Amino acid sequence: MARGFREFKYMTFDVVGTLIDFEGGITTCLAGIAADAGVSIDGEAALALYRQARYMPDAGLFPDDLVRVYMVIAPQLDLPAEEKYGIRLRDSASAWQGFPDSATALAELAKSHKLIAMTNARRWALDHFERQLGSPFFATFTADDTGTEKPDPAFFQKVFDFVASRGDSKDDILHVAQSQYHDVGISRALGVTNCWIERRHAQKGYGGTIEPERFTVPDHHFTSMASLAAAVRESLKERA
Repeated sequence: MARGFREFKYMTFDVVGTLIDFEGGITTCLAGIAADAGVSIDGEAALALYRQARYMPDAGLFPDDLVRVYMVIAPQLDLPAEEKYGIRLRDSASAWQGFPDSATALAELAKSHKLIAMTNARRWALDHFERQLGSPFFATFTADDTGTEKPDPAFFQKVFDFVASRGDSKDDILHVAQSQYHDVGISRALGVTNCWIERRHAQKGYGGTIEPERFTVPDHHFTSMASLAAAVRESLKERA
């Protein structure tokens, strides 16, 4: 049986895909470029191409890598293969929106737990995302801070070291994320209790996120941040 929410001091969060709607941000920007070029695109097809390009061996840090990604996928989408549009895609990250339930849920969860952001995005992008989310985090870790990206265990170890410096351990952490590949599988392997936010529950496939080699059954499973916040609220009422 999964441990109850009130047993944790910290909740660590994947940001892009769990709290910030990066798929919507990417497809909206690409659709705008397509409209300027007098063509149209299929959003899911674009995400599939994005996923393939994003995880090429020469990939860089996110979202800076979107310039390279755009140049790879543009010909396949009949979009103009010009760097200025890749820069437009990269810079669109500063305007990506949080999911409608993210900020409210985080504000509530921050009343009972210390929230830590763990994102493969660079610091400049997280600065924008944090403002979208109402700046709810107790601490934040980016690819710039860790020198690596999830699912590298070294990323998680940076966070473990941080909580250890406060006299706590990974047993005090509930890791909350959308990505099976980047977060749910590796958190299980590292012995961290996890919570899967299945943002694409009403859609087929993995969208813009790489498919894992195997599916990991999570310790906790919700389809929204609002549902997680409600479950935590109920658990705290039981304690009272």
